[in-house]
Amino acid sequence: MELNYSGKVALVSGAGRGIGRAIAVELANAGCTVLCVSKNISSCGKVADEINASGGKAEAWAFDVSKSAEVKDACSQILKKYKAVDIIVNNAGITRDNLLMLMSDEQWEDVISTNLSSCFYIVRNLVRAMMGTRRGRIINIASVSGQAGNAGQANYAAAKAGIIGFTKSLARELAARNITVNAVAPGFIDTDMTAVLPPAIVEAAVANIPLKRTGKVGDIAKVCAFLASDEAGYITGQTIAVNGGLYM
Repeated sequence: MELNYSGKVALVSGAGRGIGRAIAVELANAGCTVLCVSKNISSCGKVADEINASGGKAEAWAFDVSKSAEVKDACSQILKKYKAVDIIVNNAGITRDNLLMLMSDEQWEDVISTNLSSCFYIVRNLVRAMMGTRRGRIINIASVSGQAGNAGQANYAAAKAGIIGFTKSLARELAARNITVNAVAPGFIDTDMTAVLPPAIVEAAVANIPLKRTGKVGDIAKVCAFLASDEAGYITGQTIAVNGGLYM
C-alpha cells in the first residue's frame, strides 16, 4: 500500500535522531512537509537538510518541548506560516533511570516534563487550528515500559503510561471533529538510547522477546505513517504495540 500525504504538514518532536528521525523521513518520503523539532538546531537541522537533499520538504524548528512558553511561541509562529498542522507526532523523550529510593526530584521532573507534559503543550497549542479543518492525526509515542513497568524506570514508565491515558482521553474529545488520536508503544528498539547498554543486558532482553530480535526504527516509523493516513481513519484511542511480542 502506497501512502501519499502530498499537501499535508506534519510536526515530529524529537526528530533529531532515532525513532523521531525515522518517522520524519518516512512521512517526508510520502509527500509531507515535515517540521522537524528538537531542542538543538544542529540535530533537527541535519535531519531537515537530509530530507530536503533527497527531494522532500522539511524545516528545522529548535525549541524545548518541555517548556510551556517556548512551545506556545513556536506553535504561534508555525500557525502564522501554515493554516494548521495536519499530523502531530509526539515523540520527544529522555531517560533518567534510577531506583526510586535514589531518584532525585530533577530526574523525575525532567522525564515527566519532556516525555509527557510536552505532548500536552504541543497539542494544546495546535489542536484548535486542526479542529477547524475537521481532519487530523495525532500520534503519541509511548513505550512497553508504560504498559508493563520496568524496575529503575518509575519516572519513564509513569510518563509513558500517562501518554496512553492522555491518548484515550483526547481521542474521545476530538472524535467529533474527525481527528484520530493513537499511541504507538515500541519495545526494545535499536537506537542511540539502547546502543549504550552492555551486551549482556541486550542479550537478556532479546531472550525475553518471542521474535528473538530487537526492533528497528523503521518498524515504528511505518506504523506511524499508516496511523497518519486516511486508511487509518476508523482507528482511534488505541495503543499499537510494536515489540516483537515482548508484552502482549
